[in-house]
Amino acid sequence: MRLRHLRLPLAALAGLVLLTGCPDKKTTETPDTTTAPPAEAALPPAPVFNADSAYAFTARQVAFGPRVPNSKAHVAAGNWLVAKFKSYGLKVMEQPFEAMTFDGTYIKARNIVVQYQPQAARRVAIFGHWDTRPFADDDKTKKNAPMDGASDGASAVAVALEMARVLSQQPDSLAPNVGVDFILFDAEDWGHDASTQAEVKNLLEGSGTDSWCLGSQYWAKNLLPKNYKAEYGVLLDMVGAKGGKFTREEMSRAKAGFALDKIWRVAARLGYSDFFRYEDTGGITDDHVYTNQAGIPTIDIYHHNNSNNYFPEYHHATADNMSIIDRKTLKAVGQTVLQALYVD
Repeated sequence: MRLRHLRLPLAALAGLVLLTGCPDKKTTETPDTTTAPPAEAALPPAPVFNADSAYAFTARQVAFGPRVPNSKAHVAAGNWLVAKFKSYGLKVMEQPFEAMTFDGTYIKARNIVVQYQPQAARRVAIFGHWDTRPFADDDKTKKNAPMDGASDGASAVAVALEMARVLSQQPDSLAPNVGVDFILFDAEDWGHDASTQAEVKNLLEGSGTDSWCLGSQYWAKNLLPKNYKAEYGVLLDMVGAKGGKFTREEMSRAKAGFALDKIWRVAARLGYSDFFRYEDTGGITDDHVYTNQAGIPTIDIYHHNNSNNYFPEYHHATADNMSIIDRKTLKAVGQTVLQALYVD
């Protein structure tokens, strides 16, 4: 995940509005206690998301080393992902592409598209990115050192892998009423950060191509499967660290509010409101910008930091390693998104 272009919500620009009023007068009416409020229907049965498995998937990706396009680790990790999804009996497609990064590097990359129940007309997309940033440019002591991308990249892919594994084991009688597409973008994190790379010229500026999210930009212009449609999409990004907190991002609210409300309601029903906060925050540039442009109403679930930094301390730093990965966070995200597939 990159340091994105932050847009403050309109409410923040307008300032705080204080609401005042008089306390209600006491009523002498006798409350009606004969009719209890209707009980909320129980959530439909859903498979159990295994946090230990997701943790192991995260560690396996990190073990390859930084998954930077054009590197041996990147190729090996991509091959492993394709083979792993295929081992679950799922339909796997690769979308190779070439691109130039902001610093003039020409890279070979590939998006990975995995389909569960490909015959289903109703579909939900789970998005993520599987590459790592080539330099820890936001690190306070090791600027531009290689980084593991344990939360920023690997954790989202791990959640997708575990969801795919669990779904592939369900008999037809316990399958959700939707098909699920796991779409993993490449070359997401090789972008120009003006706050840390002011001395480096962005060669893509003015070209019509954002230096971030190269894989999702390519996919949005070359949909795979062709003419792809989904009821909604969920972008996962930085979803595995201790103390993970996810807020209601501005573009998610504007473009896919119904999906955002659904995911947050499910999280609350499951007891994960400490992770999924009912807090509206500003818009960010992430892969969901381009999936929304492609006609897939998409929300972004990412680790939001309530400070001037906006992103957690490990963001684009060498601290983004396995030491920060927490099974509780993986469980909260994975179980919530998995359960939501079973809620109409």
